[in-house]
Amino acid sequence: MQTVFFDDTIELKMEKDITEILKRSQLSITGSRKKILELFQKSNGALAHADIESSTGEQYDRVTIYRTLQTFVEKGIIHTIPTADNSVRYALCKDECTEGHHHDNHVHFICDNCGATYCLENIIVPEVKLPGGFIQKQADVIVSGTCDKC
Repeated sequence: MQTVFFDDTIELKMEKDITEILKRSQLSITGSRKKILELFQKSNGALAHADIESSTGEQYDRVTIYRTLQTFVEKGIIHTIPTADNSVRYALCKDECTEGHHHDNHVHFICDNCGATYCLENIIVPEVKLPGGFIQKQADVIVSGTCDKC
């Protein structure tokens, strides 16, 4: 009789989910794409380019990571979160996002102590009434403070 461990079951499901996301987005299934998407799925918050670089070690170079992130943004797999220091963090999109159409209109929280960035999915960015002739492309609301772990 074979014993299946809970972690093995989770890993198999995660790998299946990752493969499905890449197929649905019509992307080739490469090692770098699978690994980077796995990092996002295991993360409780957003990731910076540097976080991904340190997690993958020397396995993937900076350019490969950058191109993979850009492709994931374009395909609606992840979305960007601007930060106060003009860097960018990335977080997984929900299923409603598609290529060229992000629907991540939620508030983001950045902890001043630990630097963790969270998507507050249940808090929607309020509608902004713009003057005539103005066309909104994106609205970002960033809340900073102390997270529940700090």
